[in-house]
Amino acid sequence: MRKNLTADERRTVTIDAVVDLAAKQNPSNITTAAIAKHMNLTQGALFRHFSNKEAIWKSVMEWVSKRLLSRVEKAAVNAANPLAALEAVFMTHIDFIVAHPGVPRMLFGELQRAETTPAKEIVHLTLKKYGLLIADLIEEGKAQNLVAISIDANAASVMFIGSIQGLVMQSMLSGDINLIEAKAAGIFKLFKQSIEKKL
Repeated sequence: MRKNLTADERRTVTIDAVVDLAAKQNPSNITTAAIAKHMNLTQGALFRHFSNKEAIWKSVMEWVSKRLLSRVEKAAVNAANPLAALEAVFMTHIDFIVAHPGVPRMLFGELQRAETTPAKEIVHLTLKKYGLLIADLIEEGKAQNLVAISIDANAASVMFIGSIQGLVMQSMLSGDINLIEAKAAGIFKLFKQSIEKKL
């Protein structure tokens, strides 16, 4: 690793290290010593850029939120219609998880914590924004006569996110991240059939 990284570059490399470590072990067991070792740094060097472990976790969650939301929003905008946008969002989210298998472990870990932390607040805000995006696409689908008018957009949004979370849990239990990719198309097809307007 280059020694003359800028502060921003060092923070980015640290985030990458945490995401990489989280793919291989329980995120709650990741220590600052382990992060520093993974980066071939001393803990002192690590703490020149982050005040403590919570600050590192907050930065990681900000990175996850920004990357995931920007990718799914871009996928939705480039789609031909709301149903195509929902499929693009679903598959883009799946691709993100496969590329960064440590991310779901960290998200679930933060949500399980009893106390409120800056990282946990970011996870909640990200889920809220994501849910609104899905609900808006469903409402657009209704307006374009593609989605059944009786569909509760908020409930369908929960179902959409829950489908992805279910796939993640199955892949984590099996120890095979590729399982999520193999089953994603079939799961989305069921979701689409449950909301689309019948001819």
